[in-house]
Amino acid sequence: MLTAGICRWLRRRGVDVAPFKAQNMSNNSAIAVDGGEIGRAQALQAYACGLEPSVKFNPVLLKPGSDRTSQVVVLGQATGHIGARNYHEIKDRLRGTVLETLRELRARHEVVICEGAGSPAEINLRAGDLANMGLARAADLPVIVVGDIDRGGVFAALYGTLALLDADDQALISGFVINKFRGDSGLLQPGLDSLTELTGRPTFGVIPWSTELWLDGEDSLAYDGRVLGRPAPPRGGQWLRVAVVRLPRVSNATDAEALAAEPGVQVRLTVEPADLADVDLVVLPGSKSTVDDLRWLRERGLADALLAHAAAGRPVLGICGGFQMLAERIFDDVESRRGAVQGLGLLPVEVTFAARKTLGLVTGTGLGSQPVRGYEIHHGVVSREAEGLTPLIRLADGTGEGAVAGNVFGTHWHGAFETDGFRRAFLTEAARLAGRHGFEVAPDTSFAALRERTVDVLGDLVEEHLDTEALWRLIEGGAPAGQPTVVPALRTAAPAPPAAALGEPAEVPEPPIVSGASDVVLEAR
Repeated sequence: MLTAGICRWLRRRGVDVAPFKAQNMSNNSAIAVDGGEIGRAQALQAYACGLEPSVKFNPVLLKPGSDRTSQVVVLGQATGHIGARNYHEIKDRLRGTVLETLRELRARHEVVICEGAGSPAEINLRAGDLANMGLARAADLPVIVVGDIDRGGVFAALYGTLALLDADDQALISGFVINKFRGDSGLLQPGLDSLTELTGRPTFGVIPWSTELWLDGEDSLAYDGRVLGRPAPPRGGQWLRVAVVRLPRVSNATDAEALAAEPGVQVRLTVEPADLADVDLVVLPGSKSTVDDLRWLRERGLADALLAHAAAGRPVLGICGGFQMLAERIFDDVESRRGAVQGLGLLPVEVTFAARKTLGLVTGTGLGSQPVRGYEIHHGVVSREAEGLTPLIRLADGTGEGAVAGNVFGTHWHGAFETDGFRRAFLTEAARLAGRHGFEVAPDTSFAALRERTVDVLGDLVEEHLDTEALWRLIEGGAPAGQPTVVPALRTAAPAPPAAALGEPAEVPEPPIVSGASDVVLEAR
């Protein structure tokens, strides 16, 4: 989000800027204009730059299918699956792709803002790092370390991050930013002063917490609670209550954000069967592992609760993997390799997983000839459907997509509900089926305007709360020369002489000094 804010700030200054994330791990993805798949966060950052998303903005995307394996997407195309322990075996090949892609972007744009991944101080992974200090060292990039104060321990995290890096890595760390602060930032000043004294580096600013920033989360963990978004009061006399099942391997949970953008629609993410008992609409979102998440639904009791909801005539919506779960049968020799699996049986279709992933930007009409746009990212395809089944969407050539069977809806298209008219038509029908006759859609809700507002808020936060002149100096000149190196005490302490084992006092080492900043001393205790 901070990267997107810096991108929007630079674009406002007339700078030709592009985003870059060498390696992302997320199941929330988007389709780029050049046909491949990238992290959703990089699509938002591209939007902040005024650019169409490109596979070059995120050359390596890892999509976890389990706790131990991920699908590897390189320059937008799936190249296979790999485990966490043997990922290092392909990193050398990926490093060349990453550096060449960054070189191309730097040649094409005035500025490239690179987002890291996780922490640069994951010292167990430093040797093969592609996204943090490995990238910064290879491309000689100035680095800002961002600390999330909402998680606590921010000063220890910032200082400790620097102290765990070797001297060459530390030379590129140019300063800090504290993010998500709530309260009076003046109370932080003594800590900021001490951090500068201890590290020889400035804090470029403190970004306050903003309740307006909930759109386009990088993954489902980005949602700060069970209620999605900031529900606006209904235009009519009733709310429409929506439950989105938070699958263990949920993919593109951002589809639910478009529903939450509508006034009078309360969207909750849940893993509890009881939460499905009194809602109006149940949504099964996408999944990176359809068959495994379907089994989890059954084990958790959510499948029975969803079937009871549908049997009562109330609406159910399945998107991508969720659509596949609603089928009568699933044939999967690709993702889970479990062969034939019984689906929930709410839609009269069968789904077969293909080795080649379907990727693309798509357009059509649905729900009363409403125009709709979206994108596809899936291995499963409908291989059989009941004769006369009504599609949810029709393409220009008359081909049907998705399915409608009474109160049950399914589609493979992500992003379809970002189309305002299509979303309103669906919610109106969902409210009718749920008996919420007092619910009314708002005629003026614009999802595109909400996204524009999000990146503008990010740009405002950067302009108002960061030292943008200092940021500009980093962009123009790189990391400052001669920055001090923080040396932890134990790293410099001499081993105790053998006599210490006999009870004689060991020699106490001199307190280590931060190189290049003689007024900064770490006490050895």
